[in-house]
Amino acid sequence: MTPLSLPAIPLTRSNRIGPHVTSFLPPKGALSRLGAARRRLGSSMKAIEITGYGKPDVLCVADRPDPVAGTGEVLIRVAAAGVNRPDVLQRKGHYPVPPGASDLPGLEVAGVIESGDAQAMAAAGFKLGDRVCALVAGGGYAQLCVAPVGQCLPVPAGLSDIEAASLPETFFTVWSNVFDRARLSAGETLLIQGGTSGIGVTAIQMAKAAGATVIATAGSDDKCAACVGLGADHAINYKTDDFEAEVKRLTGGRGVDVILDMVAGAYVAREIKCLAEEGRIVIIAVQGGVDAQIDAGLVLRRRLTITGSTLRPRPVAFKAAIAQALKATVWPWIESARIKPVIYQVFPAAQAADAHALMESNQHIGKLVLTW
Repeated sequence: MTPLSLPAIPLTRSNRIGPHVTSFLPPKGALSRLGAARRRLGSSMKAIEITGYGKPDVLCVADRPDPVAGTGEVLIRVAAAGVNRPDVLQRKGHYPVPPGASDLPGLEVAGVIESGDAQAMAAAGFKLGDRVCALVAGGGYAQLCVAPVGQCLPVPAGLSDIEAASLPETFFTVWSNVFDRARLSAGETLLIQGGTSGIGVTAIQMAKAAGATVIATAGSDDKCAACVGLGADHAINYKTDDFEAEVKRLTGGRGVDVILDMVAGAYVAREIKCLAEEGRIVIIAVQGGVDAQIDAGLVLRRRLTITGSTLRPRPVAFKAAIAQALKATVWPWIESARIKPVIYQVFPAAQAADAHALMESNQHIGKLVLTW
């Protein structure tokens, strides 16, 4: 499948190649012969380590022991790994690694199943050599990565490994928050704060495929044009326009049904005024700060809901349920080209620092991907 083309924005793409994991001693007999042989030989892989909290240059190539898949897990030979905002926060020391997860950054990978729990694989319909993409709690920036079987999905037909690696983190997040928590349905209106982020480009396309009206905010006229190119019905330049006033104008004073908020802070009070009755705000990041002063009376009178979540620390069973929902509903949208990956730039894994610097510049539209 060809990634979505946005002619209004010159997207840069290189053809290079990035991803890893935790080390567990597996139960006897749980691994394929290949995985067991790797462990006996003590072989190692290349990975990208965080050598100390700080600027992007703390990301360095290192040798690590090959991880080993345990019960309910597979070992993936990683071809590509997505770069996400939580990776940047982890590098800065602001996003603690969940207990039991790899200390290596990286929350999504794509590649080939090299070994794993044969029984769990068979139950999920996977076999050795299958191409998969997976959501992981860490360890994605390495040549080998362990993933729970339940968090793996087949690479959608027609997609490359690079395109597949751009899917899990944002698709799991958008489904869990916009559709599960905020209950967006066909005919409703969604406001997305940050329409050209990795989350934003995913949310625009998923919401449109589900039959919703989409309003997105972005920080430039070019980025607003990109949002419309992705399918948004309206785009608001938040640097030149008051998004609160624009939302009221665009909805005839009614307001929107759901807001996907990655800013929080002072935005929350303004977003409450943008909601229709029974409206829902779902907060998934706090780039604008954690403190918000709101009109609680307005929440009561208009029966509003303010919620939020983080995905990384949730249990495997929770994420596996999301994976099944995506496979049933969203993967057909991808395979029919109703939703397309939006890749801004691809970096060799050794240039992970450059990818982080670009992400922090906020100049990109869509996803950044590492390859090996």
